[in-house]
Amino acid sequence: MSDDVLRAPLVLEYPFTRTTGPVIGGFLTGLREAMMLGAKRSDGTVMCPPLEYDPLTAEPITELIEIGQAGEVTTWSWAGDPRPQQPFEQPFAWAMVKLDGADTPMLHGVLVDDADAMSTGMRVQIQWREERTGHIADIAGFVPETGDAG
Repeated sequence: MSDDVLRAPLVLEYPFTRTTGPVIGGFLTGLREAMMLGAKRSDGTVMCPPLEYDPLTAEPITELIEIGQAGEVTTWSWAGDPRPQQPFEQPFAWAMVKLDGADTPMLHGVLVDDADAMSTGMRVQIQWREERTGHIADIAGFVPETGDAG
């Protein structure tokens, strides 16, 4: 038996790109423009954030509509000691927020001083980042509603 070891270089590559598609891409473009878009489903309900296919019927989603930038907290959980990989450095609430005009809630952070400022049913609005790139992080967070979304 020989002590010679056969070796061959291996380069692991994924030589393709993935597009976001017309629905997710449209949603992300809306975020860049400080607009919230939802997907209109075949039963007339609106899902936000949208998916390419209706999760109940598997039918393709083709229509995006503008929805509100404020909504209602349907449930929440306090993150009093944020972890290093979380999107916020200060304490915040993870919340499901059903935006006006949507029939499904979306998960995002609500930026308040403490858990006593949170409640199920409270009204919140989007706080946009000054510079937006078409990413969910273009929403800096939700804040208690003041009547001036943005």
